[in-house]
Amino acid sequence: MDATPFPDDLLQTQAAFNATYAALAAPHRRDTTALRRRLLRLSVRLWWHPYWNTAHSVPAARTQLRQLARTREAARAA
Repeated sequence: MDATPFPDDLLQTQAAFNATYAALAAPHRRDTTALRRRLLRLSVRLWWHPYWNTAHSVPAARTQLRQLARTREAARAA
């Protein structure tokens, strides 16, 4: 894998957030409460990760993190 400015745990948390969000968006789910709780836990982990204390431009870095996680997920699916 290529080097990124993001710690592995932060990137993995973003990927888990994306997967949980996609699962929650699927029609006719029965376990929505568990998925919502997981999404909330993951969002708290993302928001309060120590990396954001050292990032220069936090909004831009958050966008870059989301895009990088989506790109990696798409590459794995292909």
